[in-house]
Amino acid sequence: MQTLTNILRASAEPTRLRLLALLRVGELTVSELVSILGQSQPRISRHLKLLTDAGILERIQEGSWVFYRLTCHGPAANFINNILPLIPDNDPILTRDQTALRSVKQNKADIAADYFRANATHWHDLRSLHIDEAVVEQNIINAFKNHPPKRLIDIGTGTGRILELMASTIDTGVGIDQSREMLGIARSRIEALGFDHIQVRQGDLFNLNFAAASFDAAVLHQVLHFLDAPDKAIEEAARILNSGGRLMIIDFAPHDLENLRHDHNHHRLGFADDDIKTWCARAGLTLSQTVSLDGASLTVKIWQAVKKA
Repeated sequence: MQTLTNILRASAEPTRLRLLALLRVGELTVSELVSILGQSQPRISRHLKLLTDAGILERIQEGSWVFYRLTCHGPAANFINNILPLIPDNDPILTRDQTALRSVKQNKADIAADYFRANATHWHDLRSLHIDEAVVEQNIINAFKNHPPKRLIDIGTGTGRILELMASTIDTGVGIDQSREMLGIARSRIEALGFDHIQVRQGDLFNLNFAAASFDAAVLHQVLHFLDAPDKAIEEAARILNSGGRLMIIDFAPHDLENLRHDHNHHRLGFADDDIKTWCARAGLTLSQTVSLDGASLTVKIWQAVKKA
């Protein structure tokens, strides 16, 4: 009764209902909500705190940025699912809010598109050296086909392509990346596709903010070659997998293209099977399958490992 009372008290206020109506289409920052609602930052922050304290919203800190989203779990989630359909779409205030929201989302999409255009040439140059990405993606889909994970984490998610690829087969997807620009692209894609069971977060792949055994599967897609300590990334990925959980690593076989260090900031020029096997074993994983996909100058490898019981 007390929980329900707290939820009702927190939500029964015009501005807070406006916030719920906005956040039902995805997560937003404090500054974005301030811009949309046209109220002061302290006032919006107070409303957000009350909704968060009642369990209706989740607060996600990313450096100096703070994102808010509707909770997906617990009694507050049930309340939200029942109350949101009652909020009238034709209310003039809410109509203005939605117009302002579209403007904010378009601005984010434009920024993401500009960033992608600025870097697309580099990515295209690199992809021309190895096999068609569609072939790699089909192999990823096939690898998970017989045993699709319920909870998947994509570590170093970039533009969120792996999450997009797996969206129809998973219950929950989480993408982690350090780059705000990349996360901006990923968020725009996820929102445009309407994937409300997928979210992306800024985070450190060496220190993931998740408890042990939080996921059924983890993916490190073209990430390890950027790292000074790839073995530590594998160890941290293994930590958050449950017993029998699977780690998929997609990266390059050893090569001698030194220009990739300078042109694309690669720290490692590919990985040998024995190195991946050793690192997985140290992390409590058993290497179960290795696939080689030969390209023009680079061979893409897909390693799969299973966490020991």
